[in-house]
Amino acid sequence: MDPIAVSLLAYLSTGAVAGLLAGLLGIGGGLVIVPALAAIFALEGFPKTLLMHFALGTSLATIVPTSIASLLAHHRRGCVHWGAVRALSPGIVLGALVGAWLAGQSSSNGLRVVFGVFEVLVALQLAFGRQPGAHRGLPGVFGQGLAGTLIGAVSSLLGIGGGTLTVPYLRWNGIDIRVAVGTAATCGLPIAIAGSAGYVVAGLGLEEPPGLNSGFIYWPALAGITLASVPMAPLGARLAHRLPRNVLVRVFALVLAVIGVRMIMI
Repeated sequence: MDPIAVSLLAYLSTGAVAGLLAGLLGIGGGLVIVPALAAIFALEGFPKTLLMHFALGTSLATIVPTSIASLLAHHRRGCVHWGAVRALSPGIVLGALVGAWLAGQSSSNGLRVVFGVFEVLVALQLAFGRQPGAHRGLPGVFGQGLAGTLIGAVSSLLGIGGGTLTVPYLRWNGIDIRVAVGTAATCGLPIAIAGSAGYVVAGLGLEEPPGLNSGFIYWPALAGITLASVPMAPLGARLAHRLPRNVLVRVFALVLAVIGVRMIMI
């Protein structure tokens, strides 16, 4: 098969899985997209020292349209806490820019290990942890700003939409689980926009650009993943109300654990 066709099929398949999971489990597609892109880019001959940078930057860019599709689906069901979104967003934008800058200063191997460890931790939380119960209401402006900054920085550094961080935070502060999922999907939009801008700037002036890129964002991968992920996110949101979520979460946890261990040991 033609190499271009193989790459396109790989991007489309990655996008379909990521979009479905984003809507179904409220878990950012970046947990799937980043390792998939790292593997695909390695096969396509990207510079080894920049594999993770391109995977992370491109992953964040793909989350922009996926987040829009997902948040609209959740909003129609009344599952977005817009007050929390407005309070978290300024900190999220600042944190996402900082996270992209940190990624630009880091080695590809270091980013790979950090991402792998994070995937394993997420898998353990999904498989054995419990969603935190409501302990209080949402904090004030400073508390929300600090939380948003931390969520944005970690999410941007790891190329994810932040759902694995935002959902537990919202649950801890008294937000219903379905509203927390919808709100987390919505907060993924400012994370993705600011983080993508940061990765464009961080990747300017590359000595060995692959072509068809803006900084650390690779446009063919972005286009292929987006084509498949956007229609799949609303489908995932609909299925979330019908399928046995606990079983799906545990299966996904196993997949994440395998991916995470593999990335650490490469």
